[in-house]
Amino acid sequence: MHSKSVLAALLAPAAVSAQLHDLAVRAGLKYFGTALREGAINSDSQYAAILGDNREFGQLVPENGQKWESTQRTRGQFTFTQGDITTNTARQNGQGVRCHTLTWHSQLPSWVRDGSWTKATLTEVMETHINNVMGHYIGQCYAWDVVNEAINDDGNWRDSVFLSTFGTEYIPLSFQLAKAADPNTKLYYNDYNLEYNGAKTDRAVELVQLVKAAGAPIDGVGFQGHLIVGSTPGRSNLATTLRRFTALGVEVAYTELDIRHSSLPASASAQVTQGNDFANVVGSCLDVTGCVGVTVWSFTDKYSWIPETFDGQGDALIYDANFNKKAAWTSISSVLAAKATGVPTSTRTSTMITVTTTRPPTSTSTTATRTSSAATSSTSSAGGAEQTRWGQCGGMYWTGPTRCQSPWTCRKQNDWYSQCL
Repeated sequence: MHSKSVLAALLAPAAVSAQLHDLAVRAGLKYFGTALREGAINSDSQYAAILGDNREFGQLVPENGQKWESTQRTRGQFTFTQGDITTNTARQNGQGVRCHTLTWHSQLPSWVRDGSWTKATLTEVMETHINNVMGHYIGQCYAWDVVNEAINDDGNWRDSVFLSTFGTEYIPLSFQLAKAADPNTKLYYNDYNLEYNGAKTDRAVELVQLVKAAGAPIDGVGFQGHLIVGSTPGRSNLATTLRRFTALGVEVAYTELDIRHSSLPASASAQVTQGNDFANVVGSCLDVTGCVGVTVWSFTDKYSWIPETFDGQGDALIYDANFNKKAAWTSISSVLAAKATGVPTSTRTSTMITVTTTRPPTSTSTTATRTSSAATSSTSSAGGAEQTRWGQCGGMYWTGPTRCQSPWTCRKQNDWYSQCL
């Protein structure tokens, strides 16, 4: 069938009045979400209004604010100002959150990337980072992207400070550390170009098996979905690829979806093809039990990363730069509407929101215990062990050493984390 005919067949009347997240939940997904660009949310009121509509986007993910260079640019100095923009926005608007990302070769501070590490010292650095960042956001994240982009496009393991220090051991280690830091969030591996079911996809299957064989927890695989108009696999092929992972006992999601035009301006027929490609991606998630949701990587061409990275390419999202809905939006809404049932709005709220946007309360007695165990460097620990500089020495659920090697002192960073400084 000609692509224009396919799109025309999708334009169901139900798409006219309903919005994407509401439709997605009625169609059986947990969410339809978007990335939040931290630099735009407080400076562009039209952007903020659309992003904050929880009927359109029921889930948010920070574009950059929770990455290592944003949260711990300088060793031992944590800041969550940028990351909190997303969680605070989600809380105000009644939206869920996916949190992104912990162990990644990119956007990594030079002190980590270029450091000289042993397995022991880099484990300590990873544990410090993961405990502090996940501890700060505990109870607010539906899922964390624990390991991001560990595989090259040719299917080989990606070179990084983590791989060169540990080999592939760093992958299950990251999941083990993440589980200890927040036992209740979903833990994901996240990568791009898995959709083509080639050598990279084969290696990602191996990665899930590797993590499980090591006895570490993994709950999901994120298909980023950075795709190209006219080169996106068909709906049935995408569903087949998703099922390779759900067969391993993990859930899947599209986590960073955009479909870019390889040349601009896009013709009318190219825009139709883009709409069909978006419909195939979202439809494949609907076709697979265990595919839980779709997140677009920003929603408007005004704030897309594509033109900054791929010269001459772009217009990859579902709203144009003037915040008008594109054919891609219509095709997605139509596919969702075709599958949607009469699930009430109250179900939408309970599916994502209550799990992800409120930090869990802490009792007075628990807080006092945390404070007393983390406040000084003289507290004894099992076997007389002493923590090295930069290492964790206290905080909620911490069972390791609480005494620091001289001359370092155990200093409380927050309720969840104290560190030898």
